[in-house]
Amino acid sequence: MTDPSGDHVGISDTFASRRYFRKFEGIMQHLLHVAGVMEAEGKLNADEVEILTRYAVKLTHTFKALSLKYLLVGRETGRFFGSLAIDTRDSGFPIAAELMTMANDAQQASGHLTQMPSSETLKNQMVQTILGDRKVPTKLQFALSQRLYYEELARGDLFWVQNDPTAQWVGNISEGRRKFRLHWATYDSQVNLPVIYIMELEDTGRIGLPKDQRRWPEVQAHLSAQALGGLKLLTIAKGFDQDFDDLHPKRLRRFHLGPMYSHQYTQQAGPLREILAEARAPEGQDWAFVWTEEELLSDRVTQEKSGWFSTVDREVFALDPMGAAGPDLGATRQERSIILPQRPYQVLEERRPPGFAGVRKFVVSAKGRVLQY
Repeated sequence: MTDPSGDHVGISDTFASRRYFRKFEGIMQHLLHVAGVMEAEGKLNADEVEILTRYAVKLTHTFKALSLKYLLVGRETGRFFGSLAIDTRDSGFPIAAELMTMANDAQQASGHLTQMPSSETLKNQMVQTILGDRKVPTKLQFALSQRLYYEELARGDLFWVQNDPTAQWVGNISEGRRKFRLHWATYDSQVNLPVIYIMELEDTGRIGLPKDQRRWPEVQAHLSAQALGGLKLLTIAKGFDQDFDDLHPKRLRRFHLGPMYSHQYTQQAGPLREILAEARAPEGQDWAFVWTEEELLSDRVTQEKSGWFSTVDREVFALDPMGAAGPDLGATRQERSIILPQRPYQVLEERRPPGFAGVRKFVVSAKGRVLQY
């Protein structure tokens, strides 16, 4: 089943659906190894690795829940429940509507579980059907898969379309000035990609930000509303700086996870598609995963009048005029990275397509080790 735009395709084959989820499960594990490599290099500190790991785990749980929901896709279950819709052009990820539906299911998970037979009951009925009726208990398998789906939703810790900001105290800079690290994430519905934000700020308010019942809800609402992939980091940071006189953003980072390229599942244009086609990698090694990190740093502080007799600090952010996009990037720097198995990497090195010279490359060996080249 294909939607009218032609970009979203439903995976209606049982085995193709299961291979898709196994592929993403492996990619999420490789990303954790990449984070470890970047920590060893000093590119990330332990707290940042923990944040990124937390969201990678949430994504893993989300994919596990979806894999259970669509475990029997393509089989005759007696009930039409659709198929997993993925974005084949922009991201290779499930479309945002899948996560929205899952969020609605999560709100009703406890009610569904109360009304459904237990897993043990369903398994016993399956055995009786196999031995007594000599039939494949497809409908019972479907019922069990849906119960496991709702159980996974009930456990929580999933990646949603909007994941609200969380604050971590980093330390006190001086009396009345504290440092916090904020992080939040979204699933960008325009390009169907997960996006993670990390902000470091200084707080000169009377009450520490997470304990301030007035400011903290306002900050959460503000950041969630501004978490749009199309907005430049400079726009987000300046808007925050203007709206909160006693909060001073010093560093803002954004991680775009994806796209995922696979010759079997996606139709993205560009050299990576051609490289995967030429590599003819075996099952499980036919993919490449790209992510982009943007960073905006405060360069200095200026004073701005506030009212008749007072002034407030305003941040002046550093832009990179020498970067590929120049000041229009709206960030201090941008770095692209790619992770892929050995065979596609060999083809990438042989062809050396334009635009990949400055891309950091992480290669997954046959034994699952992640090496940087």
